Amino acid sequence: MFEDSYTNQLREITLDMGADLFGVADVRHFQNPEYTGNDPRDFMDNARSVIILGVAVPRGAIENLPKGRAEYTNTLMAGTATIRVIAYRLARLIEKDGYRATIVPTEGSEFGYWYADRETLMADMSIKYAAYCAGLGNYGINHLLITEEFGPRVRMTAIVTDAPLQGPKTPPLPFLNEDCKDCMKCVEACPARAFTADGKIYREKCAGYMFNVLEGLRCGLCIKVCPK
Repeated sequence: MFEDSYTNQLREITLDMGADLFGVADVRHFQNPEYTGNDPRDFMDNARSVIILGVAVPRGAIENLPKGRAEYTNTLMAGTATIRVIAYRLARLIEKDGYRATIVPTEGSEFGYWYADRETLMADMSIKYAAYCAGLGNYGINHLLITEEFGPRVRMTAIVTDAPLQGPKTPPLPFLNEDCKDCMKCVEACPARAFTADGKIYREKCAGYMFNVLEGLRCGLCIKVCPK
């Protein structure tokens, strides 16, 4: 729970609408030297807070990979549609309370790559980094957010707002999940060789494999093999 009553109110509303995750990150976290992405204040000058919300991905959609890729892809899209609706309703409520809010494009290839920079495939803001700063999880070697309850099996979106919400002052978890250091199952399972054991990621390899080899279906093998 949060110390701030308005933040708690938004949390309860978000969970009641069907979200499994809710967190808040101060936009000042995006000034940290460890973060190399874009700042939400680049598109909202007076932004103060980032709300992260997410839903869990059913295990049944993941366990049958790679055979069930059509079903897995459809399940991801359903999750994305769900959090988009929740985010929209929450943004409207925030604006009725006198603040301003805008929804960040959902990370994940079925929507996120459409909005990303075509050369770097980076979004206007990293939802994963915001979620890390909000204490919802930390990074895996596969560059996915690893949550305590759902592992990497989550879909997330974010709302940037000028509302003065309260999240952790500092990220409460180490940047890299400790269990990843001796695992490397995701590195071995990736058919595109999109990331390496030393933490590098090649976004173009991941996107190319999904769009060119799988013809738009999603891969998901790095999520399937994750023991978290």
